Amino acid sequence: MKTLVVYTSQTGFTKKYANWLGEKLGADVWNLDDAKKQNEECFKQYDAIIYGGWAMAGKVVKSNWYLEHAPLWKDKKLAMFCVGASPEANPEVEESLHGMITDDLRDYVKVFYCQGGVDYDKMKMPSKLAMKAFVKMIRGNKKATAQELEMANYIDHSYDISDIKYIEPIVEYISSEEY
Repeated sequence: MKTLVVYTSQTGFTKKYANWLGEKLGADVWNLDDAKKQNEECFKQYDAIIYGGWAMAGKVVKSNWYLEHAPLWKDKKLAMFCVGASPEANPEVEESLHGMITDDLRDYVKVFYCQGGVDYDKMKMPSKLAMKAFVKMIRGNKKATAQELEMANYIDHSYDISDIKYIEPIVEYISSEEY
């Protein structure tokens, strides 16, 4: 199955997962800027197209391009993955995944989560400021739950919890007969 992985990455976690998927699936891997330069004819050669971006505020960053093209690619196997700072076991992850696409798209686009981490050294200033403000807001909230305080403790510093094992459900889906 000829597969394309398109990604956008700010701090390198999503790029790492895109490259792992490329290696495992024998797929072409393009960054989003390169994919946007292609005409629609170029995508006809692919049987499967995967998009990856980082999670922010319950959305996959810059996924609009992919989600706008997805209806044109209904005959292909489509998957989208997001990379986030939350551990996979966080119950909010599943809830966020469900809200990332519309019910119509959910009929033919499967969404996955890969835990990544935080790298403040590579993060752009607006994102860095937003993350630091979020931590400060949680810590300043006298009604913050234990789970919220735990999250604030996670994201107040750089860390890497990425692991190649998180691509396995994506590889299994792309390799399966399931559509």
